[in-house]
Amino acid sequence: MNPSSEEESQLLLPTIVNDKEGYDNNNNNNNVVNYNSNSNSNNGRREDSVDDSSKQMRITSHNYESVEDFQELLGSTVMLRNAIDEKNSSKMKSSPLFEKKRRSSSLNMLFSVSEYKEEQKRLQSRVNGRTMFENGRQSSSSDSSSRDSEGYDDVNGSRVFTRMSMLYNSQIKNPTTLYLQKIKVNFFEDAKSLAEGTIPQSIVLAIIIGIVCGIACYLYYTVLFFFLDYLWTTLPEKYVVGVWPEYLHWLWIPLVSFSMVTLVGLTVIYMGEPGDLPYTISRVHAEAFIPMNHVTPMVFASLFSILAGGSLGPEAPLVAICGALGGFVSRRIFRQTSTNVVRKHTFMGMSGALAAFFGVPLGGSLFALEVCSRFGIEYFEHLIESIFCGEICLMVFRSLSGLPVKPIWDFTSVSNPRILESEPVHIILGAFIGLYGALLAYMFATFHWQVMAVFGKLNLLDNSRAVYRGWLGAVFIVLTMLLVPHTAFWGEDEIQVVATMGPAKDLPIIWPTTGLIGFEMDSPFKVFLVGCTKLIAVSFTVAGGLRGGYIFPLMCSGAAFGRLLYFVLPDTVPLQIVVLCTAAAMNVAITRTALATTLILAFLPGEPIAIPPILMASICSLFATSYMPFIKSQITRSDIDHSLFHEEHNIDVDSILDDTETEDDF
Repeated sequence: MNPSSEEESQLLLPTIVNDKEGYDNNNNNNNVVNYNSNSNSNNGRREDSVDDSSKQMRITSHNYESVEDFQELLGSTVMLRNAIDEKNSSKMKSSPLFEKKRRSSSLNMLFSVSEYKEEQKRLQSRVNGRTMFENGRQSSSSDSSSRDSEGYDDVNGSRVFTRMSMLYNSQIKNPTTLYLQKIKVNFFEDAKSLAEGTIPQSIVLAIIIGIVCGIACYLYYTVLFFFLDYLWTTLPEKYVVGVWPEYLHWLWIPLVSFSMVTLVGLTVIYMGEPGDLPYTISRVHAEAFIPMNHVTPMVFASLFSILAGGSLGPEAPLVAICGALGGFVSRRIFRQTSTNVVRKHTFMGMSGALAAFFGVPLGGSLFALEVCSRFGIEYFEHLIESIFCGEICLMVFRSLSGLPVKPIWDFTSVSNPRILESEPVHIILGAFIGLYGALLAYMFATFHWQVMAVFGKLNLLDNSRAVYRGWLGAVFIVLTMLLVPHTAFWGEDEIQVVATMGPAKDLPIIWPTTGLIGFEMDSPFKVFLVGCTKLIAVSFTVAGGLRGGYIFPLMCSGAAFGRLLYFVLPDTVPLQIVVLCTAAAMNVAITRTALATTLILAFLPGEPIAIPPILMASICSLFATSYMPFIKSQITRSDIDHSLFHEEHNIDVDSILDDTETEDDF
C-alpha cells in the first residue's frame, strides 16, 4: 500500500548520523523531541533565563509543525556554541591550542547517536523532579527525584545545555571525535553504499532525475506545440480561410479561447486541484516534495490554459511536474527519508525543468532556488547538484527535440548593433531603470490584488465554480487579444516583435495576427498600450484560474515599457540595455530572482556585455520591492533565520552553565 501524502511527510524526519558507522538510514524512529519544563519555583531572573534558553534547546526536524515553531527554535545550536565560546573565552584566552581547535570545528549539533538516545531515555524517566537553582546548585528535600544517576541537576532543561557544552568542549580538545559526520572516509566508500546525502549519491540522482525530467519536458513540449500549431494554424487555414468572410476571421479567437477555458474549469472540477507556482513553493518549504497527485491535473490544466491564449507560460507547470518527479524518484525509488536530502532532489527536478525551458542551464537552475525565497538563494547547499542536474536535463531535452542551445531574440539593427562594450554610466542607468521597473511592478501587483478581491467577492475562487471563474477571466483575455494581439500567449516569441516594434504579421502563434482592429505598434502610445494590456491580460489569466507561469509575460510587458522609455533617452544608449533592464526589473520585482533573471536575459538575446546594467537593474528592483511580497509562499528559510537581519539572540550563560559542572566531571 502506498502511503498518503500525510504519511509521507511524517517519514521525512531528521536523519541522525552515527559517529562510527556513517549514516544510519535504516530506522524511522527519529522523533521530534522537545526539552520543555514547567517549573513553578520562583527564582527571579535566573529561572526566566533558564526557561527561555531551554525553549531554544529543541532538537527538531526541518519539517516543522508551524511557522512559529520554525522561527522559535532556529539558532539554538549556534546560540549554544556562541554561549559556550563566551564562557570559555573568559577561562582559556591564553590557550592558543584551544582557540585553534575551536576554529577548526564547524559542527553545530553535538549529539552522537548513542548520546542522543541515552539523553532521551533519561529525560523520559523524569517525572516531576524539581530543584532550587540559586547561587549555582542547592540541595533540596526532593534530591533523589531531581537528580539522575550521574548527579546532574535537572532544572528547566539546564542539564541538557550543560551536557551539550561539555560535548562541545570535549570535541574541541579531541577533534577526531565527530558527532555529526556528513560523508565517509573517501569517495569510493560512499559510492559503494550510496549513503544518503553523499556526493556519489547526489551525482547518481542528478543524472537519473535529469534524464527523467528531460524526457518529461520533451513530451510536454511535443504535445503543447503540436496542438498550438493545430488549433491556431492548421484548423483556421483549412476551415476558416476561404470559408468565412474575412471580416469574421476574428471570431476564431474567442471560439478557441472560450472552448479551452471551459476545459480548464472542467479539469479542475473533475481531476482535482492542479496547484500553481505559489503552491509548489509552499510544498518545497513545508514537505520538501511536491505530491504526485497534482501532476496529471497540472498537465491538462496548463495545456488548455496555454492553448486558450492566456498570458501564462509553461515554465511553472514544468517546475511543478519535474519537481514532483524529482521527489518521487528520491522517496519511492531510492527510499530517501531525510527531509533535506529529499528537498535537494526536488530542487534538482525544478532546476532541470527551468534549464530546459530557458535553454540557460545556470540561469534556469538558479531561478529554481531563488524563486523559493524573497531575497537571494537560501537553500545554497543544494546549488551545485541542482546546476549539474539542470545541465543533464537540458542536454536530454534539446537532444530529443533537436533544438540547439542558442539565443532566440535579435534586437540588433543598423542603428543598434550588437553591444561590444558597455560604458560605466550604463550601470548607473541600469539602477534607475530598475526603480522604473519596480514601480511598474508595484502598480501591477496593486491592480492584480484588486482583481482577485473582485473574484473573491463574486465567490468564484472555489474550485466548484472553476468554469464560471474561467469564463469571467476569458472575457478580458479575449478582449485584450482582439484589440492588441501582441498580448496573446506567454510572450517568449512575441518579445522579439514587441521590443523591435515589428509588424503584427510576424506574431508567431495567434491567428488572425491583426485581431479585430488591425492593431500595429507604430507609435509611443501604442507601445504603452501593449505594455498595459499585457499586464491586464496576465492579471485576468491568473484570476480566471488558468495555470501557468508569468516569467515571460512579465518580461514581455517589460520589453514594451522599455521600448517606451527608449523614446526619451539619448541615442547613445543602446536599445538592448533599456529593454532588457526594464524586463529584468519587472520580473525580479514579482519573482525575486535577481541573479537568474540577469543570466537569462543576457543569454537569450545574445548580449553578454549587457550583464552589468541588467544586474544592477535587477538588484535595485529587488531592493525597492523587498517589502512587497507578491508570491506569499516565499518565506525566509527558518533554520537560518537567526543569521538574517533579525533581532539578536542573547543567553545568560552564567544562569545556565554552572562552573561546578566541568567537562572533567563529564
